[in-house]
Amino acid sequence: MNEKIQSVLNSLPHKPGIYLMKDGEGTIIYVGKAISLYNRVRSYFQESTDHSPKNRSMVAKIEDIEFLVVRNEVEALVLESNYIKQYRPKYNVLLRDDKSYPYIKVSLNEDFPRVYRVRSFQRDGNRYFGPYTNSGAVDATLDLLNKLFAFRTCRYDASVWAPPRTGEPPAGWKQKLLNRPCTQYYIHRCIAPCVGYASREEYDKIIQQVILFLEGKHDEVLKDLQRRMEEAAENLNFEEAARVRDRIKAVERVLEKQRIINTEGQDDQDVVALASGDDETCAQVFFFRSGKLIGREYFILQGTRDSAPSEIMSSFLQQFYESSPHIPAEILVEAEPDDREVLQSWLKEKRRGTSAAGRSTSVTINEPKRGEKLRLVEMVHNNAKEVLEQQRIKWLTDSQKTQMALEELQEALNLVSAPQRIECYDISNTQGSNSVGAMAVFEGGKPKNSEYRRFKIKTVEGANDVASHQEVLRRRFRKAAALQEATLERESAAAVDRVSQRANGEEETGDENEQNTLQHNWAMPDLILIDGGKPQLNAALQVLQELELDIPIVGVAKEEGSHTRSTTQEELHIPGTLEPILLPRNSQGLYLVQRIRDEAHRFGITYHRKLRTNRTFKSLLDEIPGIGPKRKQALMKHFGSVRAISTASLDEMAAIDGMTRDSAEKVKEFIGRNMGAITGLASEQPGDSD
Repeated sequence: MNEKIQSVLNSLPHKPGIYLMKDGEGTIIYVGKAISLYNRVRSYFQESTDHSPKNRSMVAKIEDIEFLVVRNEVEALVLESNYIKQYRPKYNVLLRDDKSYPYIKVSLNEDFPRVYRVRSFQRDGNRYFGPYTNSGAVDATLDLLNKLFAFRTCRYDASVWAPPRTGEPPAGWKQKLLNRPCTQYYIHRCIAPCVGYASREEYDKIIQQVILFLEGKHDEVLKDLQRRMEEAAENLNFEEAARVRDRIKAVERVLEKQRIINTEGQDDQDVVALASGDDETCAQVFFFRSGKLIGREYFILQGTRDSAPSEIMSSFLQQFYESSPHIPAEILVEAEPDDREVLQSWLKEKRRGTSAAGRSTSVTINEPKRGEKLRLVEMVHNNAKEVLEQQRIKWLTDSQKTQMALEELQEALNLVSAPQRIECYDISNTQGSNSVGAMAVFEGGKPKNSEYRRFKIKTVEGANDVASHQEVLRRRFRKAAALQEATLERESAAAVDRVSQRANGEEETGDENEQNTLQHNWAMPDLILIDGGKPQLNAALQVLQELELDIPIVGVAKEEGSHTRSTTQEELHIPGTLEPILLPRNSQGLYLVQRIRDEAHRFGITYHRKLRTNRTFKSLLDEIPGIGPKRKQALMKHFGSVRAISTASLDEMAAIDGMTRDSAEKVKEFIGRNMGAITGLASEQPGDSD
């Protein structure tokens, strides 16, 4: 700890405020809020505090601290949110691209209001709905609204189409109408106030229906349309009545697609759940209005690795509702956020500014534990997981990003060209038993599942992942190296023959098919990734040198000081260098390395669990007295698993060929006595031998 930080710690007050952590270049790397600045900031530098890997990494980079004192916790929360939005610090949980989310705006401040898309939300007296994560969804919603409600989409200055709403027209004002309506009128998408076909009051009713529909108050919209249809019919205006009738049917068709939820109340609810992966989290929000699901949106949060769900939830609620034009009365969450009471007070103030007069402004944040509300949260969580997986697949299929990732790796690792084929190797075992190796293959930045390979470790005893890596690499490349050497020898001999043939004036010949038989069925990689640090890298390099293969190889390890697989950063170790390479956190190259490493780990873990479970269950039958290979085979063939055998009746087992009632009783008694221990063993999570 330097003297500057120590002097700041000594001057901290016991008051609420925010604190700014800065690195050696003066860049803000973290913004936090505190009830007591003295207690909160000093806690980062206490050795007795059990910090997360992310906080340990952050503290190691802090060179200066600034703080601002405020009057209360709510002011601290607002100020923290503003600083995070402005500076986007490295170690804060951040909404990705939060400035670009579109909204639907109803421009109440202009004559004959329009309904259109905007990119920012302002408290200017107009109505905003959103934010939406998908611009296409906004356009589709606007198109649907225009089909249901005939509002104008033109950009004319409408102040001269009708007298002012209140008071006398200004001096010299004269009504100016257009000569004829546009096409929108003839396809029933506008009631043409521009030519005087509709009054201001008639147009305002349509805009009010748009607002009610976007608020989710569909019953009120239908009642109003029903009343208008009946009035038109009573006035013998059957064409207008038919048009309104068709509009009612269109609204009803839209509502049929919505899921009706029987909640305990009829007030507004937002339901928020999270799904995390790598260094990002998907926050999914479902919007319920008057018991109906009217929409859903997802948002991607970055920098969430090693962050607790409560911290992620708190950061999301703070950033999302800062720019949200509507605050519901109740927010159901999957994880209770940090500073829940402060968030509720802040949201109450924001809701007071947007609610109609006489409407309750209270806001509650609840983490349901049972009942219908818990099922709602679980449904939203499942959707968040699906979105996160879709985002992963989308990234892998984005050719521009994957090419950028490959080029970043080429530059960072000083490769001759971008590595089109990358192989990653991982070792998995449980306390040295059932060790397996896995090879994941990416070509062009995308997984090539057909060439993934699994290796059962045969020559290494115990948890020795260094030696296990060597065995896997020898088995992977030994034949390829021999074939490569044979091919080189053959090509050299063929070249000599061609020179001799040309010298003697003979016609050159060659057997292309015979040469092709020497090609290995696996292509040679442009880059090898080893899941591990310097020891694993050096061991793998030794194998490549033995086989005389010149292939770039890199070790992918946890950042120094991390004790979990989820770290704030990965270190890339290359042969012949002391210091590891650290790619930027937002690097596409780093993202690709993490994906490949995780794929190899997933593939290896799956195989490891299968071997361990099979070995455990099969060995159980081997220990039963009087049950030989034939009876064991007959039982497994009939029931499929030891678990199924344990639930079978004595009569069912005794009816199997080769079995007797006495042997069936022995099997039943032995499995019943040992099944609990076996089941517990099978449910353990295997350790990764990084």
